[in-house]
Amino acid sequence: MNASVPVDSAAAPLLGSARSNRRIMLLNRPVLVLNRLWQAIHVCTARRAFSLLCQGHAQVVHTDDGSFSTHDFDSWRDISERQPDPQMVHTSRWRIRIPRVIVLMFFERMPRQEVKFTRHNIFERDKCVCQYCGGHFDRKDLNLDHVFPRDRGGAMTWENIVCSCIRCNTRKGNRTPDEARMKLIRKPERPKWRPFAHLTFGAEAHESWKHFVDFAYWNVELGE
Repeated sequence: MNASVPVDSAAAPLLGSARSNRRIMLLNRPVLVLNRLWQAIHVCTARRAFSLLCQGHAQVVHTDDGSFSTHDFDSWRDISERQPDPQMVHTSRWRIRIPRVIVLMFFERMPRQEVKFTRHNIFERDKCVCQYCGGHFDRKDLNLDHVFPRDRGGAMTWENIVCSCIRCNTRKGNRTPDEARMKLIRKPERPKWRPFAHLTFGAEAHESWKHFVDFAYWNVELGE
């Protein structure tokens, strides 16, 4: 089924109120936003991406056989005519593809954020290494261990949670490392914020995004 839907004849109405469910769906498609350094900083809707594109505040990043090119609104419209895509909006005179990635023209700084406290990010911090024996394991073979036992008041925080293999986790049990005569290979700390750590990717993340980010699979925030 062709997902192309009609819109008015000017670029601006692409950003106006949607008149069909299909148009709502298309204009709500996720678009990855890069800053001028080509670092991923945000995910916006296609509606917002078209707004930035029309204002000259962003350009579309097009991927073709591993190479990248950038396009303003007119250039992207020409690409869309030469290389049509199933997901397009069109007028009586032209059609335009839904962008997958855009790069901002004026924004360079990374926003200050805190790393989300998730299983994925704990494994990233500890590099899938057991913090007791130093062995490297698949994520499925690792547990999250409370350094100071939870039922004795140990908090669910960056400073008290570490990766632990099943063997070390069983050996430690409901004890502190000192009580179990075990040592941590490094002191657990809250990691500094890195690009992409705050982004959450769902099923709609596009294949072209993998050039700029690593998909976060375990992104449910942990709590007490």
